Amino acid sequence: MSFRVGNGFDVHAFSDDPERVLVLGGVVLPGERGLHGHSDADVVAHAVADALLGAAGLGDLGAHFPDTHPAFAGIDSLEILAEVVKRVAASGWTPCNVDCTVVLEAPKLRDVRTSMEERMGSVVGAPVHVKASTAERLGALGRGEGIACLAVALLEQA
Repeated sequence: MSFRVGNGFDVHAFSDDPERVLVLGGVVLPGERGLHGHSDADVVAHAVADALLGAAGLGDLGAHFPDTHPAFAGIDSLEILAEVVKRVAASGWTPCNVDCTVVLEAPKLRDVRTSMEERMGSVVGAPVHVKASTAERLGALGRGEGIACLAVALLEQA
């Protein structure tokens, strides 16, 4: 059996638009400040998709879903993730698991982490584990200017 590992990363600044909602791992966090981005700016789903693409040797998220293309304006990032899973399968790979770390000062993810894992896991077709960490008040993330996510995906040859 053959395996491949890929990593993914995404970061978005908080938006000044009061109408923008915060979406992380496919879960809307009501009352929280949203992130700036062309799509729904779901940094967790984006990092997971990027990790899957990397493991399959299919390039990066921006090559498949450019932030300049009008078709992707405001798109639900779980739709992007679902399309990535299809492309990974078409290239002969099956996800085994994904692990990701969300770097943010706020909000706390304790109450939504399980929902994030379930939502993304159902799309990926494999376990997705979500952890949260702070930047210890260092740099832009530490000042609460945005949210980042790092993800690692393991694929096996189908």
